Amino acid sequence: MVNGHPETLSVEPRLSLLDCLRDELHLKGTHAGCEHGVCGCCNVLVDGEVVRSCLMFAFQADGCVVTTVEGLETIDGLSRLQQAFCDVHGLQCGYCTPGILITLTSLLARTAAPTDGELMEALSGNLCRCTGYQQILEAARLAVG
Repeated sequence: MVNGHPETLSVEPRLSLLDCLRDELHLKGTHAGCEHGVCGCCNVLVDGEVVRSCLMFAFQADGCVVTTVEGLETIDGLSRLQQAFCDVHGLQCGYCTPGILITLTSLLARTAAPTDGELMEALSGNLCRCTGYQQILEAARLAVG
């Protein structure tokens, strides 16, 4: 299941989940950054847990629920977190933003009112070269609201 839709694919054993999402399912929101599991640009949720999709084989997701940034929207539109990013300009180039949104979505699902320390710890696995993280933190605080 990907973003709430059943998907059945036959994939090569060495195909990464990242490449499967982008090339086979045409979900381009998940970005390839370092492709070594360091930058967090490729983060997705697999059964509710943050996973570096560049380090996971697509076949390992068989039977799992995968959520990409495209799957964060609600029936009413952008999720509260996505809207908060828009409201306070919590992104600049936007390349790292999908992975950051996935990371923060996971944190907010576990922790209703995270402290700044918890926010910073969660974001420590996401590299952003454009912002100073201040607007990202502000967006997360706004989403908690």
